[in-house]
Amino acid sequence: MADEKEGSIRRKKAGRSTAEAMAAKQRDISVSEFFAKNKHLLGFDNPRKALLTTVKEAVDNSLDACEEAGIIPEVWVRIDQPQPGRFRVAVQDNGPGIVKKQIPLIFGKLLYGSKFHRLRMSRGQQGIGISAAGMNGMLTTGKPMAILSKISPRSPLHYFLLQVDTRKNAPEIVNGKGEGIDIAAGAKGLQYIKDHSIDWVSHFPADEGAPARELESGTRVTIELTAVYKRGRGSVDEYLEQTAIANPHVTIHWQDPEGNVRTIARSTTELPREAKEIKPHPYGIELGRLITLLSDDRKSTLSSFLTQSFSCVTPAVARKICEAAKLSPRNSSWKVGQGEAERLYQAMQETRIRPPSTDCIVPIGQELLLKGLKAIVPGEFHDSITRPPTVYRGSPFQIEVALAYGGVLQGQKISRDELLERIQQSDARTLRKFLVDSFAGMNGDAADKILQETKLPTRGSPRNLGDPQLTALHQALHAVNTSEGQSMQVYRFANRVPLQFQPGACAITQAVLNTNWRAYGLSQSRGSLPSGPLTLIVHIASVWVPFTSESKEAVASYPEIEKELRLAIQAVGRNLAGFLRKRQAIQAEGNRRTIFLRYLREVAEAVATINKTDPDPVYQQLLRVAKRKTSVADLRLDEFGRAIVAAEQGGDAESVDPAKSESHPPSKRKSKTRPSRAS
Repeated sequence: MADEKEGSIRRKKAGRSTAEAMAAKQRDISVSEFFAKNKHLLGFDNPRKALLTTVKEAVDNSLDACEEAGIIPEVWVRIDQPQPGRFRVAVQDNGPGIVKKQIPLIFGKLLYGSKFHRLRMSRGQQGIGISAAGMNGMLTTGKPMAILSKISPRSPLHYFLLQVDTRKNAPEIVNGKGEGIDIAAGAKGLQYIKDHSIDWVSHFPADEGAPARELESGTRVTIELTAVYKRGRGSVDEYLEQTAIANPHVTIHWQDPEGNVRTIARSTTELPREAKEIKPHPYGIELGRLITLLSDDRKSTLSSFLTQSFSCVTPAVARKICEAAKLSPRNSSWKVGQGEAERLYQAMQETRIRPPSTDCIVPIGQELLLKGLKAIVPGEFHDSITRPPTVYRGSPFQIEVALAYGGVLQGQKISRDELLERIQQSDARTLRKFLVDSFAGMNGDAADKILQETKLPTRGSPRNLGDPQLTALHQALHAVNTSEGQSMQVYRFANRVPLQFQPGACAITQAVLNTNWRAYGLSQSRGSLPSGPLTLIVHIASVWVPFTSESKEAVASYPEIEKELRLAIQAVGRNLAGFLRKRQAIQAEGNRRTIFLRYLREVAEAVATINKTDPDPVYQQLLRVAKRKTSVADLRLDEFGRAIVAAEQGGDAESVDPAKSESHPPSKRKSKTRPSRAS
């Protein structure tokens, strides 16, 4: 019996792998091979999102290169559809160009770049984006990406067709016998480009009465991929518009798959100041990283190591750290052991060290932020705030918020042809879902009001609409007042880059949801965005934005970031509440005056009858008193919520405080006076 059992165990083992067999199967996995199987981590999890991610990565690289070289950026974005289900994305800039040796590595190798190890604000961080976009195009269509770049007017145009070897994480050059092609400068090169049907913008658009200027340098990347192009939320059109808002110094030339050409012109020719690189701060380093730095340093004493490797560490601070760790400042840094490194790390966290310098981050600024907000919503009230810089994990960051109240929904500005185009591109099964998904700020209540006006079924398919129903829907979009059913529109930015996906996972959205907007005069359901014609822009600028994933779609929740977001949102909320109170007071006094005027004539006639006098002088005197007592009704509020009124005799407008008018006497309770906001 025991022999039979032992034989059964042997037979079971015979069908299993041995330790030696399993060891023989082990092999290295390259980073590109990993991301090829996990494209969703990089933002290529569906065809529509893949198209946007490809454009975003190319445009971000273009803007970073131009700004670093001190060039006012001009970007050309073109999307063609060579066949159903396939799109060809081409992005070109007027940047400094790329030297020939670096082109294959930058575009054909993941985790290769110049921004990962330096601490300063930039759009790209990891060295993954553009090479991953090219890899996705190769995997979905089998076609290599095309790269063209030149560094000066007389230098040749470097032309590469390359793809990523996912097994080796290395570039594979397809043309020019594995070395690419150099296209000569001048007329000869332009003829070669024309003969071989190579796309390259060689001149800027011509100004009026002036010849077109030649493009002296720049880079163009073309990627063909399987994708879906749709307008509306999360579209390429929306991304480019929001990019222009956060980057007012850029001009974007945009051609969509239908051949429609649009130019988003820059609103300023002033480049943002250059962000300076800083060293890591002691509060932001981890123990393992400290041990690595100590072992790599072979020349310095412990004191020199601390002052040279970290920001804000002076010789005096280094001496305090060493004393707290019970180590000599003259010890050799590479001889510090594990236990000593732990004591040194603990001393660094406990020693008081000033925050890092903030010249490594470049905020958009209140003026440009307001200008960008007005480009989206020319509302009744605008406000913005830039918080003072602060630190999380030793990394400086800064929060900016801008708010607009009023304006109209995007759907109220759309033409009939654009509405038809959006219906054709939408995959929504019902009209209600189409309205909510296609127009920013449209919620379910607003969609129901529009459909109720058109008498169309909420569950009807948008693709089944005939011409009369389409006309009725277009007219209802323009006619129905949806301000009460409108929800706040939140535009999120990180290092001047729009964040269009995963809003629920983002610390910015959570900060807006957790704000009690009812305290500022708005209606808000629990766990929802406030209702009303509101638009909010939130921007975080940092040397290292803590994204929740490699796709860079949402900001992680750190207590320091949450606090700054909350304070910035509350600041603009208080100013909004002041504007709404003033507007309500003006409206109330207007209603009060209307009631007075309704009965003044009768009162004047009655008084005149009693006194046996002419009623007209009495009426005029009563009218003057009524207007004086309700003078707040004559006030007008500017876009910043300040009350202004024009002088009766054609004088200049002057600022008036409704709280000091006769109809609103000042409170006897003492209160702290606040300085007036600058416009």
